[in-house]
Amino acid sequence: MERVILMRDVPFVEEYRGGILENVHNGIVCGVNEKGEVAYRAGDENHITLLRSAAKPFQAIPIAKRKIDEKFGLNNREAALFAASHRGEVYHMESLESILRKTGIKEEELLTCPTYPLNEEPKFACLSQGIEKRRLFHNCAGKHLGYLALSKDQGYSTHDYYKAEHPAQQEAVEVFANLADYPKEQVQLGVDGCGFPVFALPLKNLAIAYLKLACPDLIEDRQTREAVVRVTGWMTSSPEIIASHNFICTALLMDENIIAKGGAMGVYGFALKKERLSFSLKVLNGSELVWPLIIASILEQIQYDNQETIDRLHALAPKAIKNDNQLVVGEKRPVFVLNKC
Repeated sequence: MERVILMRDVPFVEEYRGGILENVHNGIVCGVNEKGEVAYRAGDENHITLLRSAAKPFQAIPIAKRKIDEKFGLNNREAALFAASHRGEVYHMESLESILRKTGIKEEELLTCPTYPLNEEPKFACLSQGIEKRRLFHNCAGKHLGYLALSKDQGYSTHDYYKAEHPAQQEAVEVFANLADYPKEQVQLGVDGCGFPVFALPLKNLAIAYLKLACPDLIEDRQTREAVVRVTGWMTSSPEIIASHNFICTALLMDENIIAKGGAMGVYGFALKKERLSFSLKVLNGSELVWPLIIASILEQIQYDNQETIDRLHALAPKAIKNDNQLVVGEKRPVFVLNKC
């Protein structure tokens, strides 16, 4: 039998300036079918990957199971923040402030460090108006509010809601491991930028977990299945809340056929409902700037039929490289090929 040797990673995107190769973004992508089998690969799908914020839809499941949104009278835009990496726009802050009012949570209870919004326009508005850094401006504030609300509702302690041994955190890793078809005791844990536990496991299993977000009929446990439908409903009904306008997560979620979420340092997961396919990827240099090019290329290679979605991705990350004077001086080229298994 011929032995198949997998390359650990492959070149994803090459950047040229004046026809000279200037930069290469390497990475790994894995696609799985509805049976959880590897259907597409480029690189080694067993690469252990930290999920970072790509874990947020799964971390929101314990919140959805207890119907925290209903108990505190939250609308879908507010509940979507539990799975979001918000970027500090006015529409984000209005919903975050509303959650504080409805739940009675104080901003000081959040572990998130005071910061400014991620998006440039609201950040500049803060600086020009003398507005101080806030815990609520942190992109993970919604997730933290969700766990505080869950802890208050369930009678859990709130001062340590972010610690790995907290019952809400233990439930989150157990639910995620089940969806990923991966032993809970083998899920590695680190500490995320916001202070939450962050999961690590093979890219293949991340793709399997994302598949079940898009195809909840594959989930045996009824409560988990219903919670997943609830979480993805929040996400798809309010795409702009999950990230913001002109950002890839929102651009993908505008397509009702797609569930998607990215995380820091180049990790991304997305799944296609109709095709019953799911993909996970990792850009090894941590860049998020090339996500749209990579995902557009994946969709083109599998002949995805919604050209509008692909066009939105290309609009976010044009192939042309322009200098400060807006003159075209180079180009970015997706160069990877998905190997069909």
